[in-house]
Amino acid sequence: MLKRFMSLMAVMALGLICSVQGFAAEQASQARAEKSVPALTHSKAVSASAKQTEKAAQQKAQKSATKGKEAKAEKEKSVPVLVPSKADGPFQPDSAYLQDRELLDQLQRDTFRYMWEHTFAESGLAYEDSRNKASGQATIGGTGFGVSAIVAATERGWVSREAAVDRILKICLFLRDKTDRANLHGAFPHWLNGRTGKTITFSEKDDGADLVETAFLMQGLLIARAYFTDDIERERELRDVITQLWHDVDWHWFTNSENSGLYWHWSPGHGFAMGMKITGFNEAMAAYVLALASPTHPISREAAKFWYSTDEYQPKSGNGYTIEAANAYAGCMFLSHYSFIGLDPRRMADSFVKRGYMVRNTTHALMNRAYCLESAPEEHQFSEGFWGLTACDIKGGYRYQSAYNEVGTVAPTAALASMPYVPEYAMRVLWNIHDNYKKKLWGKFGPYDAFSLKDKWFASSYLAIDQLAIPCMIENYRSGLLWSLFMNIPEVKEGLGRMGVKPLAPSNGFPQVVPALKLTEEGTHLVDALDLRRHPDSGLYAIPYSTKEGGMVAFTVKDSAGMMLKRFTREARRGDNTLEFEQFMPVDGQVLTLTMRIADTVVELPVRLH
Repeated sequence: MLKRFMSLMAVMALGLICSVQGFAAEQASQARAEKSVPALTHSKAVSASAKQTEKAAQQKAQKSATKGKEAKAEKEKSVPVLVPSKADGPFQPDSAYLQDRELLDQLQRDTFRYMWEHTFAESGLAYEDSRNKASGQATIGGTGFGVSAIVAATERGWVSREAAVDRILKICLFLRDKTDRANLHGAFPHWLNGRTGKTITFSEKDDGADLVETAFLMQGLLIARAYFTDDIERERELRDVITQLWHDVDWHWFTNSENSGLYWHWSPGHGFAMGMKITGFNEAMAAYVLALASPTHPISREAAKFWYSTDEYQPKSGNGYTIEAANAYAGCMFLSHYSFIGLDPRRMADSFVKRGYMVRNTTHALMNRAYCLESAPEEHQFSEGFWGLTACDIKGGYRYQSAYNEVGTVAPTAALASMPYVPEYAMRVLWNIHDNYKKKLWGKFGPYDAFSLKDKWFASSYLAIDQLAIPCMIENYRSGLLWSLFMNIPEVKEGLGRMGVKPLAPSNGFPQVVPALKLTEEGTHLVDALDLRRHPDSGLYAIPYSTKEGGMVAFTVKDSAGMMLKRFTREARRGDNTLEFEQFMPVDGQVLTLTMRIADTVVELPVRLH
């Protein structure tokens, strides 16, 4: 991403605002989506009957509390009947989660439109940003994200399956027939001309193949190949062309016969002169997975070990958190987004990230947020609804932003593409943008790239890689669709296996949960709670948990005074499970204790309902 800085400075000077094409079938699908949702106002009001029921429930709880400690202790001694149960009771949850659903639909649909409308007519490739239509710069990595976004849009009915296949096939045929890939060992450059296919020089000596951008492209194309599996001529053709492009990438060439890592760049004129090897941890993990997965030009396990070889795969700390693999203060948020459009962090752990990549990526998001709220200069005006540091436009330029290397500018993609990791905190940012800054910050393709309250500056443009990561990661939060498609590709399974990446071993408890920390007056950090928000599509709270052997699991929820509020039982399978339950009480901000019991194991988790 550092190399992007100098080139984007030149691009910004063009100052051109692009016109866009039409959006097929948008209005019809939007009308269907909006039939069942209320007007988009961020109200948390409940009906009068619900309020009365809520009041009655509170009075009942207060009456129960007066029965004394002995009665309470006697009640808690009783063992719940181990029969699967459904959350119920006199309290009736409100429909506020439907407003989250509508806003997420709008965000996901608008950001997807960048890929559907802001593309080259000749190729279907995505513009690098919204300022450079005349220059012809098409983004390879951003197009890969965009292809994944088209898959999500197809699944949600925003475009027809036929139109999606036609668009992706157009992209693939252009990449196959019009680009210089044959002279780049099957790889693609960072930028190419979206009208002619010719390579566009990114920087001095970077005038050839970019293997990381190629990996992001292949990630998206393989997701599309896995999704469009109908036995009809057009989809068969699409799958065949994607397979040809995938097989033609000579990943082994980029080892330079050294059997020690992959080189990021190679060009016919400069060879490997840039000398930049791909090491972790950064955004490029997918490059090693795919290089090991290639059925035609794979690299060796020995070469792949280089990914883990630097200090950036060692633990780092910040604001009370410890992350298992990262650079100082964990770095830009995009590092936990780009490869994880396809790679499912919930199913990934290795000898360096023993707690798993879901914990690693969630911790990254929590660290990013905690720095903004606790450590950043006050004049930057960060808040619960205004946090998120990543590489983005800033006033007068472009900057690789992270903790202690920022200028008070928030990129919405940092929080919004972190939706699978910290949905409650990401939604706070989304609602803040919608409620307070929509007129200044929300355009045709969703929120603009960045804004600064300190500088009173709001971007009026988009970057493809920032914008198109958003609809993909939101889809993974909502359905896990892209993760499921990519992780079930046989070659990807092979690549992960050869890399030594595998799911966490089954255990009893909540191994993939990371509660937020709170800063005390003494300057230390203590565990606060897991902040829960109802899922926008189910209306249920959802908490991942694991069991070592499977069987019946008992859950209880107690308030801060230790009073029993709710009991659940679930029949769990061995390994990963999800506890889902309805909103059973008013949201009052208190920290509750969720207790899980299975066999002789008891695990507690502090939670807060929103």
